[in-house]
Amino acid sequence: MYVADKWVDYEVIDTGAGDKLERWGQYILRRPDPQIIWPIADESGAWKKADGHYHRSSSGGGQWQFKSSLPERWTIAYGELKFHIKPTNFKHTGLFPEQAVNWSWMMDKIRSADRPIRVLNLFAYSGGATVAAAAAGAEVVHVDASKGMVQWAKENAQLSGLESAPIRYITDDVFKFVQREQRRGRQYDAIIMDPPSYGRGPNGETWKLEENLYPFLEFCTTILSDNPLFLLINSYTTGLSPTVLHNLLHTTMKGKFGGMINCGEIGLPITQSGLHLPCGILGRWESE
Repeated sequence: MYVADKWVDYEVIDTGAGDKLERWGQYILRRPDPQIIWPIADESGAWKKADGHYHRSSSGGGQWQFKSSLPERWTIAYGELKFHIKPTNFKHTGLFPEQAVNWSWMMDKIRSADRPIRVLNLFAYSGGATVAAAAAGAEVVHVDASKGMVQWAKENAQLSGLESAPIRYITDDVFKFVQREQRRGRQYDAIIMDPPSYGRGPNGETWKLEENLYPFLEFCTTILSDNPLFLLINSYTTGLSPTVLHNLLHTTMKGKFGGMINCGEIGLPITQSGLHLPCGILGRWESE
């Protein structure tokens, strides 16, 4: 497991009964997590201090219950990177802190490349990877179907002092964008993708991971440069094995570019128990 254990402003305090208790800066949130099928050892103490609690509904979805002291949004940092945190309607906060293991990895890869690197970040959400890549000196194209998330990414870049960095922000269906880039002959040295299990583009385009990931990944190889640096896939799809990502990368990347493949679970340390909370999987291809 790749564990994001270098955080200062974030912490999984405790887990149990389908919930995780997290510290985001100075504020504590309680949110559901379907992987947490063990009981809470002691629901006193920190559990009682939550500033926000997302209550699940038996009919699906849910709603937040906040203390009056919780601001609408606030800022946390991971090293030189800064992010706005805001509880959203569907339990999320605008950041997946386990991705810090990928931010550190890609920043090291970009800085040690000793050449200009152009990065394409697809399904780019609020721009954690965009900010990391740009901070490391890369030129970045950030693509997401949600206009609101693209704006959030711009704000995160500004927070991190990257308002003048070479970042292009695109609101579009990622598949159509990649097809246009291929027709234009534009190439990238690195591609990052965080595809959903299911999604819709801005014009109603549908995405189903099991059906679309392989052909999409295969097509993405056509816009990589002759000397690509890395390709990173993240997935939160329940039941998808790291071996599946390894097989996809082996089939699409290894034969064409050689290089190395590393895949595995991604997770966060739990302070109270000393255990690790699984948070999805990753697949990395990198040049040798």
